Amino acid sequence: MKEATGELNMTLVTVVAVAAILIFVTAFVPDILDNITNRWSNAEDNAEIDDAAGGAGHNAGH
Repeated sequence: MKEATGELNMTLVTVVAVAAILIFVTAFVPDILDNITNRWSNAEDNAEIDDAAGGAGHNAGH
């Protein structure tokens, strides 16, 4: 009976850990993805500006 109780406890710990990971993912991943998307768009916009300015880039004169 002690072995069965130990397995039940381990199963419960696993379920709680999976639930915690899912809560974390659900809470934070959308914001992280939005942040990445915004940074990507800003980088593309800056590249277009650099191209329009003759492709000098941010390292001009260095």
